[in-house]
Amino acid sequence: MTDVAVIGAGPAGLMAAEVLAQGGARVTVYDAMPSAGRKFLMAGRGGLNLTHSEPLPQFMARYREAAPKLQAAVEAFSPDALRAWSEALGEPTFVGSSGRVFPKAFKASPLLRAWLRRLDASGVRFAFRHRWKGWDGEGRLLFRTPDGEAAVVADATVLALGGASWPRLGSDGGWVELLAARGVAISKLRPANSGFTVAWSKVFRDRFEGQPLKGVALTIGAHTVRAEAMITRSGIEGSAIYALSAELREAVLNLGQATLMIALRPDLDTAALTSRLSGVRGKQSLANFLRKAAQLSPVGIGLMQEAAIASGRPLAAFSPAELAHLVNAVPVQLTGVAPIDRAISTAGGITFGELDEQFMLRKLPGTFAAGEMLDWEAPTGGYLLQASFATGAAAGRGVLEWLKR
Repeated sequence: MTDVAVIGAGPAGLMAAEVLAQGGARVTVYDAMPSAGRKFLMAGRGGLNLTHSEPLPQFMARYREAAPKLQAAVEAFSPDALRAWSEALGEPTFVGSSGRVFPKAFKASPLLRAWLRRLDASGVRFAFRHRWKGWDGEGRLLFRTPDGEAAVVADATVLALGGASWPRLGSDGGWVELLAARGVAISKLRPANSGFTVAWSKVFRDRFEGQPLKGVALTIGAHTVRAEAMITRSGIEGSAIYALSAELREAVLNLGQATLMIALRPDLDTAALTSRLSGVRGKQSLANFLRKAAQLSPVGIGLMQEAAIASGRPLAAFSPAELAHLVNAVPVQLTGVAPIDRAISTAGGITFGELDEQFMLRKLPGTFAAGEMLDWEAPTGGYLLQASFATGAAAGRGVLEWLKR
């Protein structure tokens, strides 16, 4: 029987281990943390979004330029296959109103417990508190453990160490230097699905921190998203921001800032808004008038006030037509990207040119890679977990094929 080491006990690593065990390999999963699936459990705190129900062509487009490289893996372990896998573990799924797919338990912990039980029953062993340190002179895997350094002989290895977001949960990007030293090309790790910083006024920050922007449309360049966002003390985040994070990030990194346009009432055109805002204001405060005439939320009105301050004119001096235009084109200047250790995921990683079709590293025969270590990114909505599961399964199949040869 062959011995396979899987390094990383997240979704990609555990799925690779499952495929390998089913294929007859003797598998040990190594992880630096004291237990498996730390980030997976964190992802499930607000309801575990496993995958998405949209048609596969639309689904694959979410992976942008990496889509062709991920296509075969996702087709082989599709969203439907992932749902069937979850159900076989006793966790049936449902499709939410947004098309996102969740376990009916709406949590990660029952699914992870059932999965670990099944892996244990299939003979998969776990070695926790084992931090991978590369290879020794004889090609053995080196680990730092509570009992000192350990060297492990494996017939094949799957690396599934994640990106560099939420390092306290295990993904710290420490593998980058180890692989780069072996000549593996790695695209710089960058925050994805992250928040952005904005220089809010103290008045706005103190009043609206934690307030959601609902029913809005966000635009940068040719890209527009309808979803919610959230005001934070230092800037803005939320599903709409995450969906645009690649474009916003590149603009900030290349230009030093980015202008995000927010439409507060995207279903009303400028003419309709102008008509509503041309009514008699009377003794109402401007905020009250905007709230009633245009059904704007206090935080939306606050954003308009911020834009007016930045323009050097008080909002009260705007004409009805100018107010109507501003309602659906509030400019927000993004000044920076939130730190990578607070991002939901990371962009960058091992470039696909370094991998063969079986997810094996061309420069390191017998070593495979999967999950967020690879150079792809996607918005939240189930796409992150789907690709992690799918590439883990693909790497597991790749190992079995390579061992046969």
